[in-house]
Amino acid sequence: MSNTRIAFIGAGNMAASLIGGLRAKGLQASHIRASDPGEDTRQRVSAEHGIETFADNAEAIAGVDVIVLAVKPQAMKAVCEAIRPSLKPQQLVVSIAAGITCASMTAWLGEQPIVRCMPNTPALLRQGVSGLYATSEVTAEQRRQAEELLSAVGIALWLDEEQQLDAVTAVSGSGPAYFFLLIEAMTAAGVKLGLPQEIAQQLTLQTALGAAHMAVSSDVDAAELRRRVTSPNGTTEAAIKSFQAGGFEALVEKALGAAAHRSAEMAEQLGK
Repeated sequence: MSNTRIAFIGAGNMAASLIGGLRAKGLQASHIRASDPGEDTRQRVSAEHGIETFADNAEAIAGVDVIVLAVKPQAMKAVCEAIRPSLKPQQLVVSIAAGITCASMTAWLGEQPIVRCMPNTPALLRQGVSGLYATSEVTAEQRRQAEELLSAVGIALWLDEEQQLDAVTAVSGSGPAYFFLLIEAMTAAGVKLGLPQEIAQQLTLQTALGAAHMAVSSDVDAAELRRRVTSPNGTTEAAIKSFQAGGFEALVEKALGAAAHRSAEMAEQLGK
């Protein structure tokens, strides 16, 4: 990425995180620029990362290799149609907006090489994971550029079919909220069992962190890790059986299915 010039349209939290990740990996500030309608946002991003910022999107994308669309899905059509006359055929467009299909972006932008991404909020801490899908116009070099861009804030995984991004949204895009819900529930249960709020919360948070580290670093899957800590007739088994008796696995499947279905619905609604 050392010679790649990148422009961000939209300089909110996710864009700022990507910019910070790229700078941490050694990309020069002179190779990064951003546009945003908010003057305060422009000043903050410029001061924090040393990059040039613009109020005008067309001015920001002039001469760059990669354009990152980091705007709200509801604004995507207007932004794309506004920059279309300023685009060059070889410029790669990377979208991190949820629910906007490549077909919709092509209708608004023209036949540009497009990579559509689904990052998640841990990217703000450079601990994210993103699903990526590329149109046929994207070259091998541009795929590498997109992968390195998203890898600056976590892990980037390529998908063979764009429709799989709905499943990515359900699993990882919305996924942090599921774990937050479990943390809420476990903390509340700990308090009901007699623990002080602060201690219940610390126990839950550190347990979640430790379990995640074990799962990531282990050479076996989560099912085997669960079995290893579930002694016959022990406390863990009692809790696991209670979860399963309540239909835990089926409920998770239903919940993720609902998220994927809503993702597809939003793509249809926002792409018009």
